[in-house]
Amino acid sequence: MHLRFFGRGGLLLLLLSLAYGASAQKYDTALGARLGGGNYGITLQQRVASRVTIEGIAGLGQREYSGTVLGEYHFGILGPSLNYYFGAGGHLGHNKDTGGFGGFDGLVGVEYKVAFLPVVLSLDFKPTIEVNSADYARFPTAFSIRYVFFKRRTNLFDTIRGR
Repeated sequence: MHLRFFGRGGLLLLLLSLAYGASAQKYDTALGARLGGGNYGITLQQRVASRVTIEGIAGLGQREYSGTVLGEYHFGILGPSLNYYFGAGGHLGHNKDTGGFGGFDGLVGVEYKVAFLPVVLSLDFKPTIEVNSADYARFPTAFSIRYVFFKRRTNLFDTIRGR
């Protein structure tokens, strides 16, 4: 396409829409449930920077419980409602048979902020390396549904900068 087709106003509108698509997420704080492969728990996500969240997960399995903290980096896909993210962190827990355990976690997933509702849906893969456990590694996937308590406030200047 030729730039004359857009004109100055059309070019500015195109640039604004591209910058808006770079935005990573539409909320600051979300709390909900995490369900996956014999485990379930509570998940809390808190945005701490433009594209960075800290997530805490309190998990419960058939014979164990654990707490996980993850740092996550978000990238927008087709606008701010659909994101993919990756991150890392660690966990501590207790198994009824073997006692205390811990480990290191990786994370990759996708999330969708439902339009017109304060709800975020996500699906992730969270491989772990276990320390002091009968398992040396785990490869769980999980689905989370979170309620958005605090929406992210944006203005035109944030949109232009891609925040």
